[in-house]
Amino acid sequence: MTIVTRFAPSPTGFLHIGGARTALFNWLYTRHHGGRFHLRIEDTDRARSTQEAIAAIIDGLAWLGLGWDGEVIYQSQRLERHASVAHGLVARGRAYPCYCSPEELTEMREKARAEGRPTRYDGRWRDRDPAEAPAGVKPVIRFKAPQAGETVIDDLVQGTVRVANEQLDDMVLLRADGTPTYMLSAVVDDHDMEITHVIRGDDHLTNAFRQTQLFLAFDWQPPAFGHIPLIHGSDGAKLSKRHGALGVEAYRDMGYLPEALLNYLARLGWSHGDDEIFPLDKAIEWFDIRDVGRSAARFDFDKLNALNGHYLREAADDRLVGLIAPRVEAIVGRPLDTDGRARLARAMASLKSRARTLKELAESAAFLVRARPLQPDDKARKLLTPEARMRLGRLAGALDAVAPWSEQTLEAAVRDFATADGAKLGDVAQPLRAALTGTTTSPGIFEVAAVLGHDETVGRVRDAAG
Repeated sequence: MTIVTRFAPSPTGFLHIGGARTALFNWLYTRHHGGRFHLRIEDTDRARSTQEAIAAIIDGLAWLGLGWDGEVIYQSQRLERHASVAHGLVARGRAYPCYCSPEELTEMREKARAEGRPTRYDGRWRDRDPAEAPAGVKPVIRFKAPQAGETVIDDLVQGTVRVANEQLDDMVLLRADGTPTYMLSAVVDDHDMEITHVIRGDDHLTNAFRQTQLFLAFDWQPPAFGHIPLIHGSDGAKLSKRHGALGVEAYRDMGYLPEALLNYLARLGWSHGDDEIFPLDKAIEWFDIRDVGRSAARFDFDKLNALNGHYLREAADDRLVGLIAPRVEAIVGRPLDTDGRARLARAMASLKSRARTLKELAESAAFLVRARPLQPDDKARKLLTPEARMRLGRLAGALDAVAPWSEQTLEAAVRDFATADGAKLGDVAQPLRAALTGTTTSPGIFEVAAVLGHDETVGRVRDAAG
């Protein structure tokens, strides 16, 4: 059997982090088995679905590298098929028209609440003759659900779960305007797409009972279900924006690498021994949906930051230059020229060892390409005392004579200058750092000077000397 899965988001919002993990688990399971992974946009809610959200979902999956097989499938383009199948159920006596008015349904729910009963449809049109229908009322089509026995699902994650059929009412398949509901559309599309495994959040578990009943009513084989626990915050509470319930594009904007986010999401609820850091090909090799735990996973930004820092250190320097260049340009307010990019490349090995995100990396690199004269921050300004400025003026001459220009020759020159000037090395190096970076923290100051080059270094020192 060929494994066929789908990721089926509703485009009423962007691709949030929980949806990204669902897509990843489907993708890993499919690739592990050499099957097909489809993307289906469930856009039947035309009032709430937006093209912006559709574009964000597609862009987010592409950024993560979770490619799908075939064309994107839009549920809204299959409405006639959905409706046709529902009318076929009516013809077979497995569904029926219901002429209840909105007022009747409201009264039905209020009575059930008053009597302490579940607010389910009471089936009043289940066996009535449509000839009794009130004039001018367009009916909905309801599924004639089984009323006895139970529906059982052997869930790949949750184990065997069951519900008494009397607890499920006759759900609406077609609205009064003839449009299909989610339950009907999902079942028809899963059948037509030959979906073998439905992997999704456990908030859909109740839907699985109803959908299983529909599959059986159509005489179709239900797919295997795997309902994965939702993601909670680090404090165990329901995931919110402060915990990390953001769109994938927000993680990209915050400076996370896609491979780091994928690695982190893979470990949210699934594990392979004690392995914490692993490439995607290993995740494909190891992944089994049956290894996903039943407890809610906890999202932890500290762990994500640490993991992203690892992937930054492993990333190629030229790739990182390309990724942070737009961020650096936004910080310094001007485009980078060839020399600026070359400085970033020369400093990258050192800079990336200290950063956890691309945002931090860009912020730490910006001093390399700022326009002269630099505007030092408050801490750096305190180091540039009148005495320090005079010393920098003398140091500029010593630096101007350094050749060849390298960390080693620069360190030797500054040490010799300090000795000759009757100063400690720190009394020279600290104002030099303030002059070259505008801050009090940076990579090694001789490394910084080597990266900046002769002309820029001497120029910045003379600017600071005044």
